[in-house]
Amino acid sequence: MLNQLGLSLVVSTYQAGKVILIRADGDSLNAHFRPFSRPMGLVANLTRMAVGTKNAVVELYNMPAVGQKLEPKGKHDACYIPRNRHVTGDIDVHEMAWGGDDLWVVNTAFSCLCTLEPAYSFTPHWRPPFISALAPDDRCHLNGLAMVDDRPRYVTALGTSDSPQGWRTTKATGGVLLDVPSGGEVCRGLSMPHSPRWYADRLWVLESGQGSLATVDLATGAVETVVQFPGFTRGLAFYGNLAFVGLSQVRETAIFGELPLTQRLTERTCGVWVVQIQTGETIAFLRFESGVEEVFAVEVLPQIRFPEILEEDQEQLSTSFALPDAALKEVAAKHGSGTD
Repeated sequence: MLNQLGLSLVVSTYQAGKVILIRADGDSLNAHFRPFSRPMGLVANLTRMAVGTKNAVVELYNMPAVGQKLEPKGKHDACYIPRNRHVTGDIDVHEMAWGGDDLWVVNTAFSCLCTLEPAYSFTPHWRPPFISALAPDDRCHLNGLAMVDDRPRYVTALGTSDSPQGWRTTKATGGVLLDVPSGGEVCRGLSMPHSPRWYADRLWVLESGQGSLATVDLATGAVETVVQFPGFTRGLAFYGNLAFVGLSQVRETAIFGELPLTQRLTERTCGVWVVQIQTGETIAFLRFESGVEEVFAVEVLPQIRFPEILEEDQEQLSTSFALPDAALKEVAAKHGSGTD
C-alpha cells in the first residue's frame, strides 16, 4: 500500500524509546528504529521534523543529498538530520504542530500551549479557563492539538480538574474537547480523548478509552463513532480518504483498567491501522508483535518512500553541511563539486 501511495510513515513510541520509520522495501515492509529519550510528540513534513523527548524538543531537517549517499546508494530519498535541540525540562511534551514559523507544543505538565524561544524553557500562550495557574503538576492532562489556518484551534484534555493529577479520578468519562479561541467546551463526557484533527471540513477525534475514531458535530457537540479498533487509539494522520491510526495495547493498570476498551477487549493490539474515512473500512494494518506496546504519534510523509534519520554521533554528520544558496554556490565554485 505504501508503494502504491508513494509515501512512508513516522511513528513515536515512548515505551520503547524509539522513533520508527515505516517504509516499503520492494514488496516487503521495513520498520526502521531510531533511539530517542521517551519520544512522544512528533510532527514531520517534507522539509523538517520535530520530536518531543523527555527533556527537550529535537528539530531535524531533511537533506536529501545526504540520503543519496547512504548505503545502499540511491535508495534513501530523504534524510532527516538533527539541527537544533531545545532543552525544555520535563514538561511532558505531547502533541506538537507548526503554525508558520512557530512550533506549538502541548505542555502537559504545565497544562498549557506553548512555543519555544531560545532564551526560555518554553513560552506559555494559552491554558484552559479552568486552570488557575501555571504549575508542573498535570492538572487536566492536556494532550491533543488541532490546527486551523496555522493557529491552535482545538485541544483535548482528559478532565477539567484544577488540582494536581486531578484528571485521574474521572478519566473514563471526564474527557473534553475545547475550542482554543473561546475556551469553551465543544463536547464533554469523552473517554480519554486524544489527537483532534480538522480535516475535510470535519472535526475528528480519537476517543482512546473506547478505542475509536469519531467525528464531532460543532453545532451540537454530538460525537459519532466512525470505527472501533482492537486497541487504545492515539496518533492520527490523514492522506486522501484514508486515516492512519495508532493503536496501543495498554496494560491493566490503575490508569487503563476501568476503560470501556479494556472491558470490551481482554487482548489489545499495538500497531497502525489504515481505514477509509467515509466507511470506516480497514484498508491495511501493521501489527507490532514484540518490543513495541504503545504508540503515541503517527505522521504521514507524502512523496517520501524511504527516509532515514541520522543520530547525532553518526559519521555522516561530520561531513554534511547545509548552507544558504549564495554560500553554497561559492563552495561549489571553489571545489568544483557540490556539498552534501
